[in-house]
Order: sequence, then structure tokens, then C-alpha cells
Amino acid sequence: SRKSLANLEPPPRAKRPEALTSREQELLELIWAGFKNKEVALRLKISVKTVEAHRANMMKKLRVSNTAQLLKTAIQDGIIEIRRAS
Repeated sequence: SRKSLANLEPPPRAKRPEALTSREQELLELIWAGFKNKEVALRLKISVKTVEAHRANMMKKLRVSNTAQLLKTAIQDGIIEIRRAS
């Protein structure tokens, strides 16, 4: 007789694939601080296209599809820390 597929467990999800580079982390901190792509580009002396590329790479690495998820995942994974004002 054929086995039911209903009770099969999905394969365990791989852990976060790649670590972020120090440059990506730097960018993430600026995104967290509320800077727009253009402002990040000016601060880091890179083009807006490069900022967009870094952001896309980070989202791919962390398997997320928008900035809110990117920041949430970065916080949960301890990539960025929330500093509370004392």
C-alpha cells in the first residue's frame, strides 16, 4: 500500500547561509539608523547603485524580501544590536 504524504516532515531548513561582510554590516547600521540609499551612498562615498547592490545581497543572504524583514532578521540573528537610550 502507498504511504500517506500527509505525515512526512519537511527537511530541516538550512541555517542562514552566509555571514554579512563588514561593509554590509556597516550599511545595515545606517539603514537601521534611518538613512535613505542616497544618504548612505554619500556617507560611505559610494554610488547609490552600489548601496542598492549591497542591500540586495544582504536580503538574498538572509533570505528576506523587504527592508522590514531584513532589519527584523538582523536583530533576531544578533547582526545588529538595539541600543536603548539610558
